Amino acid sequence: MTLNTSPALAPEQLLGRLEDRVRDFPFYNGVPVSISGSQWLFVMAAVVVGFLVLVLPIPWPGGPLGALIPAVLFPAIPLSALARVAPGRWQEIFGKVGLRELRLMLGFALLNFVVSMSVGAIFRALADVTSNAATAQLGGMDTTGRIAFFAKTVPQLFGEEVVTILPFLAMLTLLSAGFGVGRKAAVVGAWLISSLLFGLIHLPTYDWNLIQCIVVIGTARMVLTLAWVLTKNIWVSTGAHITNDWLLFSMSLLGAGLVGKA
Repeated sequence: MTLNTSPALAPEQLLGRLEDRVRDFPFYNGVPVSISGSQWLFVMAAVVVGFLVLVLPIPWPGGPLGALIPAVLFPAIPLSALARVAPGRWQEIFGKVGLRELRLMLGFALLNFVVSMSVGAIFRALADVTSNAATAQLGGMDTTGRIAFFAKTVPQLFGEEVVTILPFLAMLTLLSAGFGVGRKAAVVGAWLISSLLFGLIHLPTYDWNLIQCIVVIGTARMVLTLAWVLTKNIWVSTGAHITNDWLLFSMSLLGAGLVGKA
């Protein structure tokens, strides 16, 4: 796999210790290839199509394998678009997975869990909270259904990373190359805007509770995106996302079991 070959960044260009110095974000500065504005629009259209394939009531084949189809297409469609506009270099958003990356996955998952629980508790005390219907249904599934549910979440959560990271890179390109914003400000802007968009795509999941999606989901997304900002490796943010959500799902199952025994 070919990785971004841009030179190491000067300390004043970085967000302090929030970024590794040895590797820069791909594409926004023409390294390793340049992606034009119209090409980014094509990729963003593919992001929208991938999301619609996931959420629209399309009559997929029944059973666990049928449920996997939209979950796999969700990341596959935008990644195919990226491969079209950056042939041979679309893999730049990926990186190696070693012991450090595994530790970071776990660390960011635990950090996100703590932050999400804290923000969620504060929000719950101040406003109405809408539960995730899929998580609620998990307690009523049999063992086979639960295994299928956890299996489907792997490509789906990877897809959530794809449809966050690609808009991040598009916004980073627009802010830095299009509007001449400095690198630090452009990174922060892309971080905030992509996190907001991530919260908004969860509106159907949380019964269109706008404030909850922006505040709670958006904040959780910022922590997960921090894993990407640090490493420029989508595997790290994906691993953190899967670990965090599986922890939440497991807690939901444990809670359902305890309620059933009461």
